[in-house]
Amino acid sequence: MSIKTQIMDDLKTAMKAKEMDKVTTLRFLQSALKNKEIDMRPNEPTEEDYIAVLKKNAKQRKESITQYADAGRDDLAQNEQRELELIEAYLPEQMSEDQVKELVKAAIAETGASSMKDMGKLMQSVLAKTGGQADNKLVSQLVKEALQ
Repeated sequence: MSIKTQIMDDLKTAMKAKEMDKVTTLRFLQSALKNKEIDMRPNEPTEEDYIAVLKKNAKQRKESITQYADAGRDDLAQNEQRELELIEAYLPEQMSEDQVKELVKAAIAETGASSMKDMGKLMQSVLAKTGGQADNKLVSQLVKEALQ
């Protein structure tokens, strides 16, 4: 079942159950996916495109949580946290830090990267292998550590 179909089905279920917080978040996600479809016309978006939209929304929620917490608005931070948890339920399971380290080591051996000048090439290789299952920030941090 595609992510878009799953979100639509969950939205219908949430509407029937009158879970308004969930309905609001799912409608927002549905809108974001529809906008992606419009942007990509005449081509049809792939599951990876939909995952990228969800990751973008999850990243926005994480940034909002940090900003609200810094401003002392715990009520808004909790709301964003609930939305983030709902969005993350549709994302593929994320790789652990150890798994990403192994991919970085393998990519270094494969590409022959040895200095920070090779970071772009190495990042590209590692991100291709993760298939969207690793946080780009974590990958970047681990690549930097490996090259230093």
